[in-house]
Amino acid sequence: MALKPTQRPQPTLVGSANEHVREGNDMTALRAGVAGFTERDTDGALWKRIDVSIILLTIGMLSIGLITVFSATRGVVNPEIDVPDTSFLERQFIFVGIGSFLAVLVAAVDYRKTRALIPVIYGATVALLIGLFFFGSVFNGARSWYSFGFVTIQPSEFGKLTLVVALASWFSSVNTRNGLPFVNIMLGLGIAGVMATFVLLQPDFGTVMVYGAIVGGIAVVAGIALRHVAVVLSMVVFAIWVMVQRDFVQGYQIERFTAFVDPENADRFNVDQSEIAIGSGGLTGQGLFQGTQNLSSLVPEKETDFIFSVLGEELGFAGAGTLLGLYALLLLRIWRIAHLAEDEFGRLICVGVFSMFLFQAFQAIGMNMGMMPVTGIPLPLISFGGSSMLTSLMALGLVENVHAHRLR
Repeated sequence: MALKPTQRPQPTLVGSANEHVREGNDMTALRAGVAGFTERDTDGALWKRIDVSIILLTIGMLSIGLITVFSATRGVVNPEIDVPDTSFLERQFIFVGIGSFLAVLVAAVDYRKTRALIPVIYGATVALLIGLFFFGSVFNGARSWYSFGFVTIQPSEFGKLTLVVALASWFSSVNTRNGLPFVNIMLGLGIAGVMATFVLLQPDFGTVMVYGAIVGGIAVVAGIALRHVAVVLSMVVFAIWVMVQRDFVQGYQIERFTAFVDPENADRFNVDQSEIAIGSGGLTGQGLFQGTQNLSSLVPEKETDFIFSVLGEELGFAGAGTLLGLYALLLLRIWRIAHLAEDEFGRLICVGVFSMFLFQAFQAIGMNMGMMPVTGIPLPLISFGGSSMLTSLMALGLVENVHAHRLR
């Protein structure tokens, strides 16, 4: 009999219904096995869905940082009559404790549910940056901190996280199959530009460079076209030229920035001492608490900007290489979590954190070795400092948040 147009032939079933159920279950299990690492159960408590490798890597780097901060700040100590200075170490322990607590809070609240609060967070960050010009304290020529007794807070550090989530939210909402429309790219740059302008006025060129790395990383992964990259770079170069011509950037600031390429520059002294310290460490170092450059205090700001020189001198290539290996593993894991993210918003958050850590580590270590300009960028999880430590740990909490809610 001929089939009517609306009729469909029914498939012939071979075997019992139970056999087909078993076959379906087998196929489901096979797909789960093939997916392997990318398919997982997201039910249960948060602690069951965290990425343990990030926690272990962070603990390893924090341990190295605490030891190095203590070595850099303990002073010249005669074990028989002197007591080492532990004040910096104690404060760093406090920073790590508070940062770890905040990281847990950030990881516990579903990042997707807080997206509506991003405009409020952004507005509050800009307000804090503006408030520095009225209530901020000046250290090393920059008005970048609020001082509350013995506690200082640097809003531009927390601004890194604000920029990560703000740009991730914006670019994930305007992304298309054909890439990012140019008008939306410019609006995204405007989001970053407002914050960067107030940071630049402090002045804090190092943090602005980190902001630029965050913008670049997120924009590239979000799908910015090469022709748009050329336009944006041309605008940045033009803006730098205007600042120099208008004396917005002072001469001493330019000299400090370019000291790493000018052997005759007076500001080169700090870099030279750092290079001597790292070079004297050799393969295994001079021994913990035994660095001559460290003990003689020839390297300035050795617990913050030049902390890598202390590590290189006392633990040598072995210690420095271990730290670099830990950074590499951490960055690889963050990138992997970006790949596993459930949505574009989560993916771009991880990319922003990845860009922040990568650039800061590269810049801070390169500065210590005379390969990058001296900008005062802290080495993440290593350098002494509360705002930097809290920002770094909260950023890793954000990554854990994305990992915990992947493929749900």
